[in-house]
Amino acid sequence: MARIKPHRNPTNRSRRRLRRPVPTPAGGSTRARAARSARAGRMIVPSTLTILAICAGLTAVRSADSGQVDLAMGLLVLAAVFDGLDGRVARMMDATTKIGAEVDSLADAINFGVAPALIVYSVVLRDNPSSGAQDFGWVLALLYCTAIVLRLARFNTLLDDDSAPKYTKDYFVGVPAPAAAVMALLPIGLQQHFGEGWWSSVPAVGAWLLFIGFLAVSRIPTLALKSASIRPSALAGLLFVVAAAAALLFTFPYLLMVIAVAAYLIHIPFAWRTQRWAAAHPEHWDAPARDRRLQRRDERRQAVADGTRRRVMPSRSVARLGLRRPQAPRED
Repeated sequence: MARIKPHRNPTNRSRRRLRRPVPTPAGGSTRARAARSARAGRMIVPSTLTILAICAGLTAVRSADSGQVDLAMGLLVLAAVFDGLDGRVARMMDATTKIGAEVDSLADAINFGVAPALIVYSVVLRDNPSSGAQDFGWVLALLYCTAIVLRLARFNTLLDDDSAPKYTKDYFVGVPAPAAAVMALLPIGLQQHFGEGWWSSVPAVGAWLLFIGFLAVSRIPTLALKSASIRPSALAGLLFVVAAAAALLFTFPYLLMVIAVAAYLIHIPFAWRTQRWAAAHPEHWDAPARDRRLQRRDERRQAVADGTRRRVMPSRSVARLGLRRPQAPRED
């Protein structure tokens, strides 16, 4: 008896054929996995620098609590170096991520807010013989930390503001957190270099911390170093300043700290004046900082020529040398 073959549905066969996975070339998947692993490796490097900065800042607090002030200050400097490198390394390696930016902001709050406040409290305020110094010092530490956190929160919101004019990128709104940390540690620098004095008293340290907290949360403009440009004629003088700073760093580091804080405070009126000029001239908002500086110089010279601005003459040197200002020739 003949065996009847089962009927095959061509439609089901075509469906089975369509369900078969399409083979992919082995080389493409390998390259994709290699690219993903390489990017993951690049992302680890800047995040590692940020974590190292946090560890250095917290270890600085522990060192200050145990009386190792010099080690604590050195670890804070190391934390600042790591903090300055992580963002640049991320941009160079094309490894910027959202989580990296958030971790970096938290690291700034720890290294430049919590750590300096606790170090000042441990070294200067906690063991002060004045009555109520511990409680009052702790309140000051909390206020300073709060000011730095608020300043960082405002900085993060300003980063997302794409409608701001281009010239605003050349200025910070308020004193940035790293500069505020160095300024907050100034009483320790004075105490380590000059010894005990009025600068290490509770009222002086308290007023100083409140002043730094106010500068951090204020809207006073300060210059951003990333937008600074150096003229070729000033290169020799700048190298001399760098050499002098290096010499002080290895011999009198706390004196260098005092000079740096004084120079930063002196620059604030200059930054405020240039920012006001830029805000009052919308036609120069998109111009580079160097072009705006040249325009301000030309306006000053024109004002002197028109007589609306008095030119400052070195009267003491003129009188000392017996010189006279040039006068117009007389007509006969």
